[in-house]
Amino acid sequence: MDTIIFDVDDTLYDQAQSFHKTVRKLFQEPFSHEEIDQLYKSSRKYSEILFDKSEAGEISQFEWQTGRMIAACKDFNIPIDTEKAVIFHETYVAEQKNITLFPEVEELLNILSQEGKQLGILTNGEEKHQAMKIKQLGLNRWIPTENTFISGTIGHAKPKREVFEFIEEKMGLDQTKTVYIGDNFEKDIIGAKQAGWKAVWMNHRKKDLPADTVYKPDKEVHSAKELLELFVKKA
Repeated sequence: MDTIIFDVDDTLYDQAQSFHKTVRKLFQEPFSHEEIDQLYKSSRKYSEILFDKSEAGEISQFEWQTGRMIAACKDFNIPIDTEKAVIFHETYVAEQKNITLFPEVEELLNILSQEGKQLGILTNGEEKHQAMKIKQLGLNRWIPTENTFISGTIGHAKPKREVFEFIEEKMGLDQTKTVYIGDNFEKDIIGAKQAGWKAVWMNHRKKDLPADTVYKPDKEVHSAKELLELFVKKA
């Protein structure tokens, strides 16, 4: 592959770490690690649903940011109101200012950069928040600003074909020589495959492949170590 485009959240770093820290700060209940993991997965499910509604103009960004945690807590009978959901979101954002790359991802980016591969970023989300995370991760060490794409800036979000076509034009890439790496099957894998790109599923949460999908990833890995090995073997 000549061009490798990366998702950010839960692909280049462990997004659950910030969530775990936030829960332990704000909830007095002695939740186990596994219980917080389940709450995290539920919040991500609702985040995707509400993000799509926000993008469609059906709800506000505020309703997306607070509603995902309210809905997740409801699943587990955990008391939370809008005020606490706001505090949770603000604390979660603050915790994300301390995120770091998976060590193997940093090694992979170094290798791909040295090989002269064209690298890029495509992430869904609000421009300011996603830009903060990209800066915190230091991704500009390998990926120039002009190859960094945030849905909130573009006006289209994954999995819409328009966002992939936008990047194709901006980067002048060849579909058949481009691979997209992401953790979200619907947004990342289906989106990339519909656009004619190759796709690597960073499935470190070990989710099941949707039974009704006509799309499949070209490769599936279950850790940053496996992702590194996938590209090192090809080198």
